[in-house]
Amino acid sequence: MLKTILIAIPVVIAGVLAYAATLPDTFHVSRSLEVHSPRESVFPLIADMQRFNTWNPFNKKDPNIKGTYSGPTSGPGAKYAFEGNNDVGSGDLAIVDVASPSRVTMKLDMLEPMRASNNITFTLEPDGQGTRVTWAMEGQMPYIGKVMHLVFNMDKMVGKDFENGLANLKALAEKSAG
Repeated sequence: MLKTILIAIPVVIAGVLAYAATLPDTFHVSRSLEVHSPRESVFPLIADMQRFNTWNPFNKKDPNIKGTYSGPTSGPGAKYAFEGNNDVGSGDLAIVDVASPSRVTMKLDMLEPMRASNNITFTLEPDGQGTRVTWAMEGQMPYIGKVMHLVFNMDKMVGKDFENGLANLKALAEKSAG
């Protein structure tokens, strides 16, 4: 019986590692929400890094986060370097492109807890009297990330934060418009 278990364990581990190798080399997480406010009112809450951080759920996870702004206040070149607790990590977030009032593209470079470089896009589309805001993130998934993905699903981990952030944005935008 012990011999069977000792043989089965490496076979199971090899199977899991082989399966991880078949996963995609990239990931994509996306969430959307209807905001009852025009795009022109919502856009500055995303394209201005300081205003962005008033509703950013990741910034709210650490009340003692250390952050530094550089570059312009908004638009391409606006940058926020941060160092936070284990829930936040450290890295920087920079706006790389805008198409007012429909899109803001950012680059997230994480240093801790794990090095990563991801692209973030906020898309604002007219939707009736309001705006449909979509928050999307995509990036490379190296082999170690694929193995970790088997236990820590990126969509489930980050998706809930995106939903909370969009709810924060909605509340702020609708309060400002009302």
